Amino acid sequence: MASSLFGIHGAALELRSQRLGLITSNIANAGTPGYKARDIDFGSALRASEAGQGIDHAAAGAVRYRVPVMPSLDGNTVEMATEQTAFAENAVGYEATLSFIRGRIDTVTRALKGD
Repeated sequence: MASSLFGIHGAALELRSQRLGLITSNIANAGTPGYKARDIDFGSALRASEAGQGIDHAAAGAVRYRVPVMPSLDGNTVEMATEQTAFAENAVGYEATLSFIRGRIDTVTRALKGD
């Protein structure tokens, strides 16, 4: 019932949450020598989820290492500008998805009340 009510938005919300975790991990490890920044290919993960893979499996299969624009001498590939941009973009997508789900819940609630 929940998947048909929310469509792909439930999976999208979970994937955005997992992506947020990776991005924050990248930011937290910006000073760690040799740390390799990672991200989730959101589109690929969402397609895999819709094809029947579990969310966690789809997300794990879509994790990619970032290729730095300007590699650091210590081997760390975290670039703060890239991470901040990805964080902001993901946060906007998360909020938009959450708003859609809230709208669906409000619609169902109004229907049940008979408004």
